[in-house]
Amino acid sequence: MQKNRKFVDLIEKFFPYRSKLAKVTKIPILNSIVKKMLFEKTNLTILPKDKIVEINLNKKVPVPESIVLPSKIVEHFIKKSSYRFIMNFCICRESMDCKNYPKDLGCLFLGEAAKGINKEFGYEATKEDALKHVEKCRDLGLVHLVGRDVIDEQWLGVYPGEKLMVVCNCCNCCCLWRILPDMDKDMGLVVKKMPGVELEVTDKCTGCGKCKDICFVKAIKIEDGVAKISSECRGCGRCAEICPNQAIELKINNKDFIENTIKRINSSVDVT
Repeated sequence: MQKNRKFVDLIEKFFPYRSKLAKVTKIPILNSIVKKMLFEKTNLTILPKDKIVEINLNKKVPVPESIVLPSKIVEHFIKKSSYRFIMNFCICRESMDCKNYPKDLGCLFLGEAAKGINKEFGYEATKEDALKHVEKCRDLGLVHLVGRDVIDEQWLGVYPGEKLMVVCNCCNCCCLWRILPDMDKDMGLVVKKMPGVELEVTDKCTGCGKCKDICFVKAIKIEDGVAKISSECRGCGRCAEICPNQAIELKINNKDFIENTIKRINSSVDVT
């Protein structure tokens, strides 16, 4: 059933308490229920910023003009999509009254199920509109989170879920998925880094802690005066971008990382 603005307002009242609510996933009796309702079919991938990939690849060898960057994944699905809907608000930033990024730059939804989204929430977009929207989001420093998200299907009230792909434009300060450190660890694996993407701390690290502060999943700690990145890292690359000493490097260990990401997304959602 299509949801209205009153329902969204209700969600926004509870949103600031999302980390506390996420902890229920660690309660055995509730874990399986929540997983089946919201996470069993969720499959999301975080895309590192293009410029972080370019900068880090350039440290090794000059990057050819033909290099395929993460944003091409979003472009691929936009061009392939049968229908596109741009939200006129970001529920995360609106809920948290974000002071760092625009609240009116919302998610982009792709696929036939997006036709069911309440038109009060945004507008149908051409492929050109959608491409401009995601480019604007990237230019402002937002990070794409893409794939199928059952939570979106629920709060928007649209189905079938396998026909609804989301392109979130996330900030580190308000993103829903800041709940990952508070969730059941296995359940949190529905949000993944791109295949082949790794972040490594070099000997340039001075332990300033800027990377630790910006990590939205608390995957970085300062130990013995240097940053340590744990396996909880989702590969967004914000730490590499903010480091004043360029001490964190993003590495791509899989030459087919773009193709493999597209295959992963295609396995759970169809935008045609």
